[in-house]
Amino acid sequence: MYLSNLQQDDIFVSSEMKPLKYLTGIASRRGLENAIISNGKLVNVVSNSYGHIPNQLFFKTAERMLIDAALTYHKRTINKNDRSFITDFIIDDKNQFTVKNRKDLILPMLRFKNSYDGSEKTSGHFGFYRKVCSNGLHVSQARIEFSIKHSKNNTSLIMPRLNNLFDKFLDNEFYTITKKFEKMKAFKIIDTQEFVKAILEKTKLFRYECSDKNSDPSKKSREVIETLNYEALLLNEEPNLWLGYNAFNSVLHNVLKKSFGQQERLDKKLFDEIYEMA
Repeated sequence: MYLSNLQQDDIFVSSEMKPLKYLTGIASRRGLENAIISNGKLVNVVSNSYGHIPNQLFFKTAERMLIDAALTYHKRTINKNDRSFITDFIIDDKNQFTVKNRKDLILPMLRFKNSYDGSEKTSGHFGFYRKVCSNGLHVSQARIEFSIKHSKNNTSLIMPRLNNLFDKFLDNEFYTITKKFEKMKAFKIIDTQEFVKAILEKTKLFRYECSDKNSDPSKKSREVIETLNYEALLLNEEPNLWLGYNAFNSVLHNVLKKSFGQQERLDKKLFDEIYEMA
């Protein structure tokens, strides 16, 4: 039931690469010969050496690899303006992990990204899915990842064997980082407002104060504080660093207007800064 409401955007929109001269009737300079059209919109201009990788090829190849690796999964898809796309494969298997509280479920996850406007690498990495009704999805990126260059010679999509990568992830990254989750959970937060203020001073994710003349918490700061306190009440726990990290992540992924890549970089920065407090 906790995986029944995953976002399901249409990521298989029409896309093609066309000569720019064909569209405009004007000769283009070297290196800008072709246009990428996504769902009827021009989203990128590329060179003749560029290899267009359609979502239908990339994401369906990725899913076929999960099936071949005999992994049981649930799927989540996101389409940002017909320009950048992700598919999250949440591995619902015997390797699920809970951070002490059975209501706080964590599962290993594979995220695959593609973009038609050049804003994201065509890539894949392991991460984590955490489902609490106030949070939804969060990612803490692991080091096991790969990317594919958009060149004419790479459109065949030579990707690593997922079953080998998944075993390596479980043997190394998964258990190492979940131990860090446990350590964060054991560290209590005495003053949630001071905690939020301290993390924002370190990360510069957004401003803590409403304005130069008003030192009260801003709307985003209040949302972090309220999410942290609500989850502590929901899980019958005291506020702690683990809940603090996820409260920040809720705002990062659901409120701030960031690209997928920016979300991942800021996620890692948040995690590292908060873990240092433990």
